[in-house]
Amino acid sequence: MTRCTRFLGMTMTLVLVLFSTPAKPAQDDTAGTVLITGANRGIGLALARRFVAGGYHVIGTARSPEQAKTLEATGARVEQLDVSKQASVNALAERLDGLAIDILINNAGITGHGAESFAALEVDRLDNVLDVNTLGPMRVMQALLPHLRRADGGILANISSMMGSMELNTWGCCYGYRASKAALNAVTRSLALDHADQGLVFVVLHPGYVKTDMNDGRGNITPEQSAAGLFDVITGLEAVDNGRFYDWRGEELPW
Repeated sequence: MTRCTRFLGMTMTLVLVLFSTPAKPAQDDTAGTVLITGANRGIGLALARRFVAGGYHVIGTARSPEQAKTLEATGARVEQLDVSKQASVNALAERLDGLAIDILINNAGITGHGAESFAALEVDRLDNVLDVNTLGPMRVMQALLPHLRRADGGILANISSMMGSMELNTWGCCYGYRASKAALNAVTRSLALDHADQGLVFVVLHPGYVKTDMNDGRGNITPEQSAAGLFDVITGLEAVDNGRFYDWRGEELPW
């Protein structure tokens, strides 16, 4: 059976049982707890809505919670988080002390500085994109690993990009963004190997070419379409998927 066939069948099953059978063992009458970083807009907001609809207790983070009214309206618990600040990450972990997190989705990310040519690139300006896209998820995973271990088979899903794939880089450009996502992929792969005996599943996911503010509305799918596919992939992950790279349709991508 191909991976696409597997997830198509999974999607049909979810439609039939979504409102009667939780995807994971019940926790406080929910399907589980999911924490989504950067959940106040775009893909993160769409994921929050989809997981709430799927019966999950959702914790969505935003740098400015007071401005995350749309996220709050989904029914999610809104928490402050700036992934580029270690103190902010530590404070979140402390506020969530004792809580079991079933799924952690590192979604917060930026495009960062770009230039029309390598000669015009300001290398010193790439610090920010690497800090947010690579070091940010590392900070969050390090701080919240104890919360994942409290769950029964915790899942850590890092929203990456096909632009982080070496093999799929056939047109160049976007040095900082590509480097940040390739580094995130490498970190995730190492974490998957280092924690293989702990019952955790680490994956990186390409959300598709999504119409968001990050790319000025360009793209070929909506955040809602991406989130629906990612929901099916994430909730269908098993131990055998640890250390893999999938797109929003469940197709495995090359590193």
